[in-house]
Amino acid sequence: MKEYFSTTNSKQIVADYILDQLSSVNSARLRKMFGEYALYCNDKVVALICDKRLFVKITEEGKKFVGDEYLEGYAYKGAKASMLIDEDKIDDSAWLSELIRITADSLPAANTRRKKA
Repeated sequence: MKEYFSTTNSKQIVADYILDQLSSVNSARLRKMFGEYALYCNDKVVALICDKRLFVKITEEGKKFVGDEYLEGYAYKGAKASMLIDEDKIDDSAWLSELIRITADSLPAANTRRKKA
């Protein structure tokens, strides 16, 4: 799949592929935002897909799971550092699904917005 990431011009195709790799994670979903994608798990933003690259939020538990197999990267200018996941690891559905579950479980509960009166 590595060649696929570099040859396709479609951000949507890459985002759909990543979501398909997470088919065992029942609550995983995408939301298009500003021309890129936010990846949600259990209603928490766990990762961003920007410029056809996957940036997973850094958590202590996620770092233990990944070990030295990631580079820190920035999804966009001014963003917090994230784990930049290599395309080879994205191809490993079981590994990627576990990382997303661990990350979601490690993040605080999602904020619920209050509607204006």
